[in-house]
Amino acid sequence: MKFQTISCQTLAHSFFLVLLLLCVKLNAQKTESQRIAFYNLENLFHPENDSLKNDDEYTPEGKRNWSFYRYNEKLNHMAKAILSIGEWQPPSIVGLAEVENKQALEDLISTEVLRKFNYGIIHFESPDRRGIDVGMLYRKDEFTPIASRPIPVKMHNDPNFVTRDVLYCKGTFSKKDTVHLLFCHWPSRYGGQARSEPKRIQAALTLKHITDSLNMLPYPTYVIAAGDFNDEWTNISLRDTLQAHPLVVDATNEGLINLMATLPPAQGSHRYRGTWSYLDQIIVSPSFFNQNSISLIGDQAYVVDYNFLLSTDDRYPGYVPFRTFIGMKYNGGFSDHLPVYVDLQFK
Repeated sequence: MKFQTISCQTLAHSFFLVLLLLCVKLNAQKTESQRIAFYNLENLFHPENDSLKNDDEYTPEGKRNWSFYRYNEKLNHMAKAILSIGEWQPPSIVGLAEVENKQALEDLISTEVLRKFNYGIIHFESPDRRGIDVGMLYRKDEFTPIASRPIPVKMHNDPNFVTRDVLYCKGTFSKKDTVHLLFCHWPSRYGGQARSEPKRIQAALTLKHITDSLNMLPYPTYVIAAGDFNDEWTNISLRDTLQAHPLVVDATNEGLINLMATLPPAQGSHRYRGTWSYLDQIIVSPSFFNQNSISLIGDQAYVVDYNFLLSTDDRYPGYVPFRTFIGMKYNGGFSDHLPVYVDLQFK
């Protein structure tokens, strides 16, 4: 019988390959990702009448005939959409707009689709005249809130002006990496874009004050501002007042980075009169691009545009978000906005 001899050089080479593979595996295990999303739910109202809110329209006796059957159908639609954002593993954090109250959020996370994912809720009542608020869902096993509060948007020359608060939350992923989250729903374009623009400029000033304060901290701060801004990135409120600009590769990016600025202009998260736009945006601090402990996968944001979230546009060629109401007519869809998200990578 002959035995095959193995040289010392061959053994050393094999040992080196095993060690290299082990190192690659360990490094892969040290990198994890989390998805942060935002979604305007298009008037998620609880059917029960609230005497302190202007919610009569969305009650069983209201002109929209908003019943508990329609409410539960809406909840299931929203849960399905949120699940799809994470590609059947829902995102770690979801900022939400147009939610009436905390009860609606509790009902949402109690749906059969979402209840097993252990979502927590952060919500504050806002002074909005329509009674809609900004809220936040987070998976308790992935994100730990440290502090949260509502930040009001006020106009000093109009003491009667009220709108949705900015929802601020500071928290950690895996109990080590701290992120500052700001979810917004800026004043609408009701009455015309130009006439309503000063309101959104004031909202931008409020948001800039917050982000400037965070960026003055003596260590790298990771700031994400997401929401329905009711403006595009080229408008004065976002480009000039907030100073959120496109990401420029191989350049020193200062201020804030608007991740929607480099997405295809023919697409968007909202469609009006046949034209898509990115009213829903994600804006981040430059620290995500400085090769620190947290970065953005792909250096961009994404829009969720699955077929079930869209319907044929009856007035203009193409598709439009499959919304709950068209005017006063019940349409039985999801929302007039599409969700947007960003993926964080932790080293």
